[in-house]
Amino acid sequence: MNQKSQQPRAQNPEVWRAVDGYVTDLLAPDDEALTAAQEASARAGLPEIGVAGNQGKLLYLLARARGARTVLEIGTLGGYSTIWLARALPEGGRLISLEYSEAHAEVARANLSRAGLDAIAEVRTGAALETLPKLAAEPGAGPFDLFFIDADKKNNPRYVEWALKLSRPGSVIIVDNVVRGGAVLSGDGADEAVAGTREMFEVVAREPRLEATAVQTVGSKGYDGFLMAVVTD
Repeated sequence: MNQKSQQPRAQNPEVWRAVDGYVTDLLAPDDEALTAAQEASARAGLPEIGVAGNQGKLLYLLARARGARTVLEIGTLGGYSTIWLARALPEGGRLISLEYSEAHAEVARANLSRAGLDAIAEVRTGAALETLPKLAAEPGAGPFDLFFIDADKKNNPRYVEWALKLSRPGSVIIVDNVVRGGAVLSGDGADEAVAGTREMFEVVAREPRLEATAVQTVGSKGYDGFLMAVVTD
């Protein structure tokens, strides 16, 4: 079969989901704690917008590759990504996750406790732009080695700016959902999430302390992508 004849199949979302399932089953299977976290989130009625299993494993590997000891997550949801990130930390590591919804945070805390990670991972509630200044004022709260930003997209530019304030040279910043099905190309400003994403790209592009790229993805979560940046100075 030539490359041209493969394209219609490759562009099929059903195939994307099947490939995600194949990769996840082989390389990033859910264990009891991860499955329980997914089920508890579904029972609580949380939106199905968390990372996929293979994406969770990617976060885990990036944290391991960085040798991260401290992680700041913005956007907890049910704590599925939080579990993956917390598992990457060495003994004495620390993860702080910021979640707007108290109801979501309670689900996440229970999931982290079930996974045996509640001594490593802490979930704080409130609007992140209000909790971040408080966090920055705490002695010893930072700097953080890795940031995972997966919250309200309109505020992504500000979240990246705060990540820079709480970083050190070598810190990694990951921003999820930056392609938005290709809508990132739209510059009309009608969609707050797209406008915030585009502004975030501009903030990163003009920041001399960041080296960055973005990768498009397809899979069980549809067509999207993530940005990854490294703090150089």
